[in-house]
Amino acid sequence: MLTVASVIGGVIFGLVLRYAASERWTAREVMYVQFPGDLFLRMLKALIIPLLVSSITSAIGSLDLSLSKKIGGRAILYYLVTTVIAVIEGIILVMLIRPGRGDFDRSASKDEKRPITTVDTLLDLVRNMFPPNLIQSCIAQPNYTYKKRINCTTVVSDYKSWIISNEYTTSSNVLGLVVFAVVQGVAIGQMGKVGKPLLQIYSSLGESMMLITNWVVWLSPVGVFFLIAAKMIEAESFAEMIGQLGLYFLTVLIGLFLHGLIVLPLIFFLATRVLPFTFLANMGQAYVTAFATASSSATLSVSMSCLEEKNKIDPRVSRFVMPIGATVNMDGTALYEAVAVIFISQVRHISLSLGQIIAVSISSTMASIGAASIPQAGLVTMVMVMDTVGLPSEDISLIFAVDWLLDRFRTSINVIGDSLGAGIVAHLSKKELEKMPIIEH
Repeated sequence: MLTVASVIGGVIFGLVLRYAASERWTAREVMYVQFPGDLFLRMLKALIIPLLVSSITSAIGSLDLSLSKKIGGRAILYYLVTTVIAVIEGIILVMLIRPGRGDFDRSASKDEKRPITTVDTLLDLVRNMFPPNLIQSCIAQPNYTYKKRINCTTVVSDYKSWIISNEYTTSSNVLGLVVFAVVQGVAIGQMGKVGKPLLQIYSSLGESMMLITNWVVWLSPVGVFFLIAAKMIEAESFAEMIGQLGLYFLTVLIGLFLHGLIVLPLIFFLATRVLPFTFLANMGQAYVTAFATASSSATLSVSMSCLEEKNKIDPRVSRFVMPIGATVNMDGTALYEAVAVIFISQVRHISLSLGQIIAVSISSTMASIGAASIPQAGLVTMVMVMDTVGLPSEDISLIFAVDWLLDRFRTSINVIGDSLGAGIVAHLSKKELEKMPIIEH
């Protein structure tokens, strides 16, 4: 309740500061307002890697391989089905509402963009799954760049002749760490008694991270208040958002709410035969944190705490399903990317064939898996989806004005999907879990 109140208070406080000032706020002044929120966000991000690695490793290591396969199979099936449904929902809505119709054709940036193809993006995704240096993966992520070759004064546009080089961006390679944690957990499970001491280390590390999470959660109302207030101050023209992009914004929002509040709860009910209202209400802290931080990874610790303490989900399930879900299960992002790409094609008066729409659905699903669970990561992977239908990457600037707000809604839907998935997997695995020893605290 405190965190929900802080969101409302942050919106009011930010709007008051925005319109009470005689001139536009500078970036430095916004930074001062956002400073307490930044500290809260940094605390959450500091917990991501130790919590993720320890949770996955201890969860898999404490289960026998047959049970791990069953839980993992159920989780992956749920992720795949819900992501595909989200993409289909988005495509149907954007084709029915047609938000790109009309004269809206905001000039796009013509800056030189990173040339990239769908194949390049998929190869980058696979490369990230196998990091050469685990320590480096905690602080950097490989990013292959493709530059057009210049012969004398002629630029070679053929992508086969591009110069390929590898650069590192300052963000954690979460996907690579997840793959390592899964493999290490399987190895510890096969080691038997010899692996018990190592398993206890990871279990203890996970418990300590959850305890620290509980401390940080009590600071969330303050952090959320200032994060929301700062976003209200620095937002671009609200009139532009309502006038030119309002229909697109509404289309994405309808799709997100339809998926997160109707489709996913319905799947939960069909799988568990339990009404999802209490379950969803108990996860309120996680949803609000997701909205404030716009990062499902930053929300991971809060989500796991809500699942285990309020919804009584078995820690062996929550600590296995949630970290992987925060990395690969991005229903909100998949829906948003499908809507955004078709919206841009409508703005550019480019009609898409059935084959191209199917290609958008497949690439949106793949892009959502590859999207980093950080704020506005969907904009990065959208280049891959736009390339599928031949749209220039600079057209992404058409939706910049509203993306910061939509990012918060789609992150909340991502967290809802992960949480309900953990509940479904825990319910379906109940009989098998009863035969296994409980994780020692």
